[in-house]
Amino acid sequence: MAQMTVTPVSTQGFFLDGKWIEEGDVVEIKAPYDGNVIASVFQGRREHADAAIKAAVKAFGTTRRLPAFERQRVLRRVAQTISERKQEFARTLAQEAGKPIKAARTEVERAVFTFTVAAEESTRIYGEYLPLDWQEFTAGRWGIVRRFPLGPLSGITPFNFPLNLVAHKVAPAIAAGCSMVLKPAPQTPLSALLLAEAVQQAGWPDGGLNVLPLSNEDAGVLITDERIKLISFTGSAPVGWQIKKNAGKKKVILELGGNAGVIVHSDADLQYAADRCVAGGFAYAGQTCISVQRILVERSVYGKFTDLLLDGVKKLRLGDPLEESTDLGPLIRESDAARASDWVQEAVRGGARVLCGGQRKGSVLEPTVLTGTRPEMKVNCQEIFAPVVTVEAYDHFDDAVRLVNSSPYGLQAGLFTRDAKLLFNAYEELEVGGLIAGDVPAFRIDHMPYGGIKDSGLGREGLRYAIEEMTEPKLLVMNLR
Repeated sequence: MAQMTVTPVSTQGFFLDGKWIEEGDVVEIKAPYDGNVIASVFQGRREHADAAIKAAVKAFGTTRRLPAFERQRVLRRVAQTISERKQEFARTLAQEAGKPIKAARTEVERAVFTFTVAAEESTRIYGEYLPLDWQEFTAGRWGIVRRFPLGPLSGITPFNFPLNLVAHKVAPAIAAGCSMVLKPAPQTPLSALLLAEAVQQAGWPDGGLNVLPLSNEDAGVLITDERIKLISFTGSAPVGWQIKKNAGKKKVILELGGNAGVIVHSDADLQYAADRCVAGGFAYAGQTCISVQRILVERSVYGKFTDLLLDGVKKLRLGDPLEESTDLGPLIRESDAARASDWVQEAVRGGARVLCGGQRKGSVLEPTVLTGTRPEMKVNCQEIFAPVVTVEAYDHFDDAVRLVNSSPYGLQAGLFTRDAKLLFNAYEELEVGGLIAGDVPAFRIDHMPYGGIKDSGLGREGLRYAIEEMTEPKLLVMNLR
């Protein structure tokens, strides 16, 4: 089959039961930076979603029986294909998501890593031997525990990492021996369709992966259909918790939002901390769930740190995502940039000061630093998902911890200190899924457990941890008496 390309006149079919289907409505995909149409896709309907679930159910009869070495071989081939076509993948990401090309290349490299690690983990789904002769009446008995694939899964992914977050659904599913129906974000389906081609070429059984752009209404069956055994969703908190409510008996993995906090103590390397906060707060225009949003600095070094932070922010270059020099591109939609700008102005009317940035042109919002904010302002208590950070002083470390915890979210937090006592105190007290010591909460490597508490989600991603979610233990008891 000919390779798919992303051109202004291309129209992509969706991937269903091993075939590329050109049916349904045609939807234009526009570049966030300039609004130009870069491609069109066929959007499936309810009957296509039903057909995809049926195909996944049928395919599961094959995928669940595939030996580990075959699943590993498929995953390695997918990783190799992504690597071989990395320029095509990167350019697609830059066009459809507005991601600077430098960041797009990094995402492609991460996707290669994600599939490579999944290939390794596919052969490490271990079981357990259980001695059961602990009481007189159980003498002569022992047990073994194996993990078995759950069944057909549904994956729903966001726009901000349209390749690697899809990989975090697809790769562990293949490793576990599960089939999947995937709904990519409506703004960014092209990367997921390219990935579907790579999976098909790797030899994964027909129906084992189905990738369908769908309306939210037509995608509802992926949540309610009893044949689906697990839903893996990455996106906003309100949508995620509604999915859980509608999911019935299914297992649900929710990777939701955050408004990540960073604590910078007086003993930290302030230049390093400032540089990392610039990177963590403004990469991909702040459109990541673990983007730095709230920076808390011990008062004795607040002025110096803030100067260093502003120096770094002012060096960021805005522009076309396809330009090599661009550090910060557009938000995914102009309406998102307008919303973030409104939140900034609302904070200013409430007494906050803009230390830099704050101006918007279309979907591009300048990198913005605020101070004089209060915890109840939207720029602090909600997820802004934009290139905006607040920086405030604290007097006592316990106050900083309390302020980080005041959020309804709890995904990751960062801490810069050389004091081990403070570090372990924060590890005990911070209400987050992960504490990143010596760095910003935006740090992630793809095999670590990743997920949050409170409104930030349920369950964990990261290949081994996702495989555990996508499998279930089954006990065999042997009675030798």
